[in-house]
Amino acid sequence: MFFSLRNRLFIIFTCLLTIPLIILSIIIPRWFTSIIEEQTQDLTIEAMDQYSLYIDSITTQAEDLGKQVLVNQTTQQWLRLEKKDEEIPREQSLLQKNQLKMLLSSMMVNNSNGMSISVVLNNGEGAWGNNPNLHNLDWFQDFTIHEQRFVKSHIDPYMPGQGNSNSFILPLVDLNTVVSYGFIKVNFPSTLLETALGKISIGKKGNAYLLDQQGANVLEGKIDTPKWVLKNSLSIIKNNQKQKGLLETDYHGEKYFVFFQKLAVGDWILVSEVTKSDLFSKVNILQRNLLLISALVFLLTIVASFVLSSKIVSPLGKLAKAMKFIERGDFSGAKRFLPTIKSSNDEVGYVVKVFDHTVDQLKNLIETEYEANIRRKDAEYKALLLQINPHFLNNTLEIIGGLAVQGKNKEVMNVSIYLGRMMRYSLNTQNDVVKLGEEISYIRSYTDILKVRYEDAITIDIVEDQETKNLPMIKFILQPLVENAVKYSFIEKNTAEIFIKTKKINNQILIVLEDKGIGMSEEVIADLLSEETKNETISVLASEGNSIGLRNVLGRLKLYYGQNFTYKIESEKNVGTRITLCINFNRGDIHDEGHHNG
Repeated sequence: MFFSLRNRLFIIFTCLLTIPLIILSIIIPRWFTSIIEEQTQDLTIEAMDQYSLYIDSITTQAEDLGKQVLVNQTTQQWLRLEKKDEEIPREQSLLQKNQLKMLLSSMMVNNSNGMSISVVLNNGEGAWGNNPNLHNLDWFQDFTIHEQRFVKSHIDPYMPGQGNSNSFILPLVDLNTVVSYGFIKVNFPSTLLETALGKISIGKKGNAYLLDQQGANVLEGKIDTPKWVLKNSLSIIKNNQKQKGLLETDYHGEKYFVFFQKLAVGDWILVSEVTKSDLFSKVNILQRNLLLISALVFLLTIVASFVLSSKIVSPLGKLAKAMKFIERGDFSGAKRFLPTIKSSNDEVGYVVKVFDHTVDQLKNLIETEYEANIRRKDAEYKALLLQINPHFLNNTLEIIGGLAVQGKNKEVMNVSIYLGRMMRYSLNTQNDVVKLGEEISYIRSYTDILKVRYEDAITIDIVEDQETKNLPMIKFILQPLVENAVKYSFIEKNTAEIFIKTKKINNQILIVLEDKGIGMSEEVIADLLSEETKNETISVLASEGNSIGLRNVLGRLKLYYGQNFTYKIESEKNVGTRITLCINFNRGDIHDEGHHNG
């Protein structure tokens, strides 16, 4: 009885399904835990490094503004005028103060981070108003008593701007006598630091703080982390020679991971903490679900061992032999063997019929859809390789460096913006299909960089039909064509002229790209037409030599649009090439598929 079919099925199913699931429910969560812990540490430290650089850039700008105000002649004249013992005419005092306000306003307008600046004497008299309670303010005491140049978030009603701000405070010194008579206060919005700080939080309930040496929050908001955890962590951090790292602290049965980084700004400390249960909550849920699935599979195994027992053994055995033909790839042998399977059981007979039909479908599927999908993947992969040429990116960075050396800040900013738009467009892999207007905008950024690189040697004209802007189109169909046109224009000529045009005619999109380069040989054009005649949808991974960009574009368009896509190539040696792409856009099913697959 022990070796009955029922028991054997039970043992086999248990060994094949239940036991592996139980083992995986233990191994996989542990594996995920180690990976998550390692990646969390790397990503968090990287994010904290980026935040540190961000703070350095803001505080350095604040320091620079303060020093510029200090050494400015207008500030020094106002200081010398205000510190005189004898009375001075009110008109002269107001005039000097107005000049100082104009200086401060000019500096505030020219900075990009919404910073505000004020000059205040020790008696509370300032450029923007008088503050008689100056000595009672917390931030002023931090500056005078604790000698902190960078103070915590606060509201300063005596300076332009609204909301909380942090400040850099610089002594107001007479440069002739080197005597301090007040201070220069540069405010920068706390939201600048808070918004970036929120990106460092780990897990669902993790927190990130910017703390001073006493553990007080430099920014706004309540500290939700238990005080003991922060106090104990800060004590270790202060005595630690490392500038950044990870601490593990136990509190009330919960383990806290505390990432820290010491900042040079005001002795601030960047802290990000998360509990172990929060960090690995998904792993714990996964383990629980796997155990539940294991229990369910165990129960199903018992049921299956009773159901799949006696009468269906023989036909299933023969069916298994037929499957061995399929396993070897011998579909004809399987078809010849299937008629020998006889069964009075309707369900098993139905399975045999379905298997017979499946053999036919599988054979057809392998011969058609599978190979087509492989070619599609080839084309899509090569399209990814051609999105942004590494040489182009390297050249663009060299252009930026050259412009920076020449002091052309506006051109540096423009090229950086163009490149940023291209990278944002390229890295968005959610959709394969976009609006044609977005593709044209991407090409505009690309050609704007080419114009900076080649200057007067290149002319690029883009004529965009407004009716085509919102029509759907697969991505990256123009850049390889433009890149080829520029490349082959400069082979034998010192200039390049590129013309791009989009046009909507009835239910069709026409995309025309024309250049005055060296043209295409008849052999290349004949090769492209030959591939189309043979119904070879251009396996671009195997493409070598000339026109790989054109082959890639034509292959992808053919894969996505099939018979709804046609093209025309007109080329004359040493005169130029005109490529016309024609797409029937009334294909909602194809567009939907592209969106789903993106």
